[in-house]
Amino acid sequence: MITRQDVDALRVPLITLLATLVVAATMIFVSAALRDNAAQLLTKRENELKQARLKIQNAGEEKEMISRYLSGYQQLARAGFVGDEQRINWLDSLRSANEEARIYGVEYDISAQRPYAYASEFNVGQLLLQESLMHLKFRLLHEEDLPRFFDALARRSGGFYTIDECTMKRLGTDTEKGPQLDANLSADCALRWLTVTPAKAGAKKG
Repeated sequence: MITRQDVDALRVPLITLLATLVVAATMIFVSAALRDNAAQLLTKRENELKQARLKIQNAGEEKEMISRYLSGYQQLARAGFVGDEQRINWLDSLRSANEEARIYGVEYDISAQRPYAYASEFNVGQLLLQESLMHLKFRLLHEEDLPRFFDALARRSGGFYTIDECTMKRLGTDTEKGPQLDANLSADCALRWLTVTPAKAGAKKG
């Protein structure tokens, strides 16, 4: 039989045991929480490390790309293809080509700049490819003056252009003695002056 004296004798050990169990349970709970926090922190640090390594890798690749293509980019910039359009340089190039080819002057008409009509056929990425249409009219002594003029124009660093079409007509200045030393032909040509620039925020590529 358990007497009151026995219960009184076990009171202190029982309280001590209960307190020990509470402390142990608390420590287990706290340890589990600390372990979860440590695991989360480790995962976060691992992700940060991966991101840092990725940035370093991308920086290295970007540096390599810059080193590889910088020279070509600078050449295009000097040629007037990269950056804002340079109409003054275009006109200077026309005048110089006219003098070198020794033709009878050039009349020109330039339209406003607009997105390049065939830009969708090229993978220009974040670049904006634009064009300005130009019509040229000039008089020629003979047919060879036309390619000589465009060869002279191509040697200038006034910009990058493509030729859409050219038409020539005879002026009827021949005489019985043969062609005179004056313009015998008229030419009408359509050009596209092209420039490429980084696309501005909100700009639409054509």
